[in-house]
Amino acid sequence: MLEPKVWQLTAGSAVLGLVLAAGAVALAGPWDSGQRKAERDWAAAQGRTGGAHHPGGHPGKPAPAPSAAGVLDELAPPVESLSAPADLPAGLRKTLGPLLESPDLGPAPAASVVDVATGEQLFGERADRPMAPASTIKIATAVAALSALGPDHRIGTTVVTADDKAKGDDKGDDKGGDEGDSEGDDKAKGDDPTEITLVGGGDATLDRKRLRALAEDTARALRDRGVHKVAVRFDVSLYSGPREHPIGPNDNIAPVTALMNGQGRLDDSARDSFGGPAPRSGDPAGDAADAFADLLRERGLKTSGPPAMRKAPKDADRLAVTYSRPVSALVERMLTNSDNDIAESLVRQTAIKAGRPASFAGAQQAVQAELKEQKLPVGGALLRDGSGLNRHDRITSGLLTALLARAADPDRPELRPVLTGLPVAGFSGTLQGRYADADAITGSGMIRAKTGTLTGVNSLAGTVVGPGGRLLAFAFLAEKAPGPDTAQRALDHLSAELTS
Repeated sequence: MLEPKVWQLTAGSAVLGLVLAAGAVALAGPWDSGQRKAERDWAAAQGRTGGAHHPGGHPGKPAPAPSAAGVLDELAPPVESLSAPADLPAGLRKTLGPLLESPDLGPAPAASVVDVATGEQLFGERADRPMAPASTIKIATAVAALSALGPDHRIGTTVVTADDKAKGDDKGDDKGGDEGDSEGDDKAKGDDPTEITLVGGGDATLDRKRLRALAEDTARALRDRGVHKVAVRFDVSLYSGPREHPIGPNDNIAPVTALMNGQGRLDDSARDSFGGPAPRSGDPAGDAADAFADLLRERGLKTSGPPAMRKAPKDADRLAVTYSRPVSALVERMLTNSDNDIAESLVRQTAIKAGRPASFAGAQQAVQAELKEQKLPVGGALLRDGSGLNRHDRITSGLLTALLARAADPDRPELRPVLTGLPVAGFSGTLQGRYADADAITGSGMIRAKTGTLTGVNSLAGTVVGPGGRLLAFAFLAEKAPGPDTAQRALDHLSAELTS
């Protein structure tokens, strides 16, 4: 256990870091409360927080820290100190250069450090070299989605019908049975089930609570129209192309479909808040439709046979709808928890907005086109997915820092959730258990960053309040690292050096 004096110093550093970080982001633009919501969701779940191979587990509770008296008195630096020292680039080369040569980061890691206010690159090493980003690619996903869709866009899941009875048409049509109903009891005149369709809109955050509310609204609408028996269909035609991610069946992601409930999770992580790896269903859409039919029966409706996949008619009438949280909140949750399912949903929403197929290929084209339109340095970038699970993804550390700097641009407030969604070192999301070592502790509370981890691939990209109180964006990419734990500690040490 740390000695009391060390605890006091650590507490003071954390308080100072949090205040300076909050001040820097406040200068860059408005603060979005969605980050706090995402972190509360994560804390309530107390589950694994990984996205792409981020292991679970939580450190023990720290002992109470003594109060850090006198720290607040030092939080008003003279105005002249807010400009970076003239020798800052040289200082960074001196401190970061040797650390970047650590064998724990593989043979040729890449690095970029940028002054967010000016866009000046203060340190670069292979910054224009495309490398596997792992989950740090979610920063590109976030910028593209927010730019294309806007922070207030919500993703809808709807229930529709084209049946005349559900529309209140009482003309007495006697055509029941001509549609090939397999249930003999339904062929009697007046007892034909009304066909309704659950239409997936691509909301990867649809959970049991909202599905229940959707069933309640649907049942009410049907009762108001005199309908008491239904045939449930489900429509997933919004997405095209392969459902399976190239990584194959994996606990880190469900099959990518336009309809899912609880992200297809088969354990208790689907009950409250999602996050981290979990066993996944092979048919999330079918399972969601089954659950919806069960909820309708609980509300007194009879159903005819199991749900069947079928595209909704073009002239269908909407019975009920449920909407996701705004894209701004989805982005924050994706970044904080490294949520792969949300990432793949957001890039497909970006593709739909651009008029491209909502597939892996269409999403790649849409995201790269959106970033290119924003005049970001996309040369060499290859964004095969939105989550970073694809080992063929390529991105440069220079692009990552450019994305972060763009998110802090006062003229682009719609991108601010990219910054507010980044996990806080030592406190939240995929950084909750990191920055505990002596050579990285100064970064705890000071750094907000997105992690990335695949076998042999480790990355870290985020923001930190650097010398002179200026906000810096950084990105470190490592390939062929000998081990994930040692690579993560080396990345933590690198970024922590930016605080001094």
